[in-house]
Amino acid sequence: MFMHNKRLQYTVRVAEPNPRLATMMLEQFGGADGELSAAMRYFTQGLAEDDAGRKDMLLDIATEELSHLEVIGSIVAMLNKGVKAQLAEGLMEEAELYRTIGASGVSAKESLLFGGGPALIDSAGVPWTGAYVDSRSEPTVDLRSNIAAESRAKIVYERLINITDDPGIKEALGFLMTREIAHQKSFEKALYAIEDNFPVGKLPGLEKYANIYVNTSQGEGDMTGSWNSGAQWDRIDDLTQTMPIDGGAGTATVDLDHSDAKVLDKLALRTLSNPAVNPTTGVDLGAGPGAGRTTEADFGGAASIAEAPAMGEANAPT
Repeated sequence: MFMHNKRLQYTVRVAEPNPRLATMMLEQFGGADGELSAAMRYFTQGLAEDDAGRKDMLLDIATEELSHLEVIGSIVAMLNKGVKAQLAEGLMEEAELYRTIGASGVSAKESLLFGGGPALIDSAGVPWTGAYVDSRSEPTVDLRSNIAAESRAKIVYERLINITDDPGIKEALGFLMTREIAHQKSFEKALYAIEDNFPVGKLPGLEKYANIYVNTSQGEGDMTGSWNSGAQWDRIDDLTQTMPIDGGAGTATVDLDHSDAKVLDKLALRTLSNPAVNPTTGVDLGAGPGAGRTTEADFGGAASIAEAPAMGEANAPT
């Protein structure tokens, strides 16, 4: 059961309305790395969690994320107070109201549909979607995803702090950013409280492939480090000598029953290409300057290659 406390978790003090800044703040309201996404991610994980400790932690943090949604939504609402009033009452002249909204950087959807209120959209006006919730109901997977999500959210808050000189907003955003750090610490502790947390899931990796590093991007800029060299790695540099890595033929095959094989033979025969012909095509018939080399058929089966006119030359008949 939820009960709403009318006091915010952190006091919101906005110096003056700023619709353009409000639009940017929506990234943390209805965006992919915003507070609603975090709350829904952790709630769904917590409800499915069987471990009592992780369940309690996830529901605690999920509920706090809703309080953060309230803080960032209140900032958006305060920043939009002026434009909301003008849109609702229409006291400005038409041209002045149009200019004010246009100059603010607020999207038409935010202004006209939502009236300047905090909507579940991101800074580009894209509606929030459940696709932002990437839970897999496997704690070693979800906790790593949560750590990354908190890291991404912190970076977004840093960037929002950098684009405002409003001291009250900076303070509130600094609080929200710092809570992302705290949540990451909790998720890391929970992850490493699982004794065998890597590799994720139940099945072990195949030992003969688990220590291989494949150097597939070769040339200037090749680097070595602990991530691709040393006793931990069997490094492959000569791909031509080692691929396919399983020692097989490196082809794709399937065993078909007799009826499927017979139908497949008919399909192959019907769609067979003849490499001996050089047909005249629509490209040849409509070729103009810049078309490159085209086919010139002599109707006797043989074909020759003709150069198309150079760029700028008239299209001479053949």
